[in-house]
Amino acid sequence: MSDPADRRMLEALVCPVTHAVLTYDAERQELISKAAHLAFPIRDGIPVMLVSEARELE
Repeated sequence: MSDPADRRMLEALVCPVTHAVLTYDAERQELISKAAHLAFPIRDGIPVMLVSEARELE
């Protein structure tokens, strides 16, 4: 996700649970919600913002 448009799109997304800002983890290809303790996957460049698809953070 090196395209500036992709970066802006990611920065505009918020957590679907808490509506808090998400952090982009480029290495794991995830969007992290520290407030909800969830990591939402990015598959084929598309953020999957479903709680059922999110990974719980420890």
